[in-house]
Amino acid sequence: MSGLSQPLLAPAALASDNLHQQKRLWLSKLMVDNFRNYQKVNLQLDSPSVVLTGPNGAGKTNLLEAISLLAPGRGMRQARREHLPNVITQSPHWAVAATVQSADGEVKIGSGVRLDAAHAGRLMRLEGQTVSQTEIGGYISVSWLAPHMDGIFVDSPSVRRRFLDRLVIAFDPAHIGRMARYEKALRQRSILLTEGQGDASWLQSLEAVLAETAVAVTAARQTLIRDLNQEAENGWLGFPGVRLGLVGDTEQWLADMPALQVEDKLMAAAKTARLGGDTATPGPHTSDLQAVHLASQTPAYLASTGQKKALLIAVVLAHARLQERRLGKSPLMLLDDVAAHLDANRRAALFEAVSLLGGQCWYSGSDEQQFDDLVGKAQFVSVRPISQSDQMPEFEVK
Repeated sequence: MSGLSQPLLAPAALASDNLHQQKRLWLSKLMVDNFRNYQKVNLQLDSPSVVLTGPNGAGKTNLLEAISLLAPGRGMRQARREHLPNVITQSPHWAVAATVQSADGEVKIGSGVRLDAAHAGRLMRLEGQTVSQTEIGGYISVSWLAPHMDGIFVDSPSVRRRFLDRLVIAFDPAHIGRMARYEKALRQRSILLTEGQGDASWLQSLEAVLAETAVAVTAARQTLIRDLNQEAENGWLGFPGVRLGLVGDTEQWLADMPALQVEDKLMAAAKTARLGGDTATPGPHTSDLQAVHLASQTPAYLASTGQKKALLIAVVLAHARLQERRLGKSPLMLLDDVAAHLDANRRAALFEAVSLLGGQCWYSGSDEQQFDDLVGKAQFVSVRPISQSDQMPEFEVK
């Protein structure tokens, strides 16, 4: 047994040459500093799959969350940055860094909050230089499934929109900027109207930004949905065929009229609402993502618990396959406690599907026997929980 600050080496049974031919995007080194229940982590990896096992609370999900923050966005848990540092150190900084291998070579990326910038935002680093999230998105994509996502098809529309936007960013990192611009203008308009400030020309300029950006955001979402539906309609390895749809005023108008006319209609709707004393306005912030189980023609919100789970997995797998074909690389896959909620056949199908994608996958679970099919094919790491608050988790490589 050794501390998590020690290098984690691959089992000898895993053949490096074969692995390098299979993998398209993978981490060969992962370092985590002052994050959640970890003070220091230094892992060296050479495997198509990594299986983290251990009891609940050991820190498995925290490690997956750290990896998710290497990619654009707010990570797997959508957590506030002040909740990420290790509570024992009482320091506001945290960092995660990795060496990423792909068909294009090796690149070092990182994410975190600096020691000397307690109130600054999160930084993204590429080869030692601070860069935008959009630029990082050109080098790494991370997809995940976690227990909190099981209710996505019956959750609020905002949850589904965030899920969809994360899928869009994998193909179009500039979508981050579009969404930020739209949300900023929406907030500014709402504040001005609520406080009774701002003249008509100021509000009209904000509404022009909203209209133009709304069309761009909606077009990017619809483009991905169209391509994803083609990829997902026939199902894969026992996972069902699925059809996605985006419902809202902007979507309907774009189906009926040119984009410039839709911009005019959005501006007119915003002005009418404003003059009527209403802060609401149509746009992509009100759209809803819907899904249908194609074999049974059942809307996802009416599907059984098992069908909902299978549909979600089907969408994530189709998205990964689309990246493989369009971008030439599969995303890193983070599957947090997913195997526990699948029967043996579905579990085997999931393992096969992920292996065919060719990218690195990180699994987590409390029952090691659920991953028996991956023995000899994956790096198994048992994470042991702390017994005292000032200790770090330990691991055992099997």
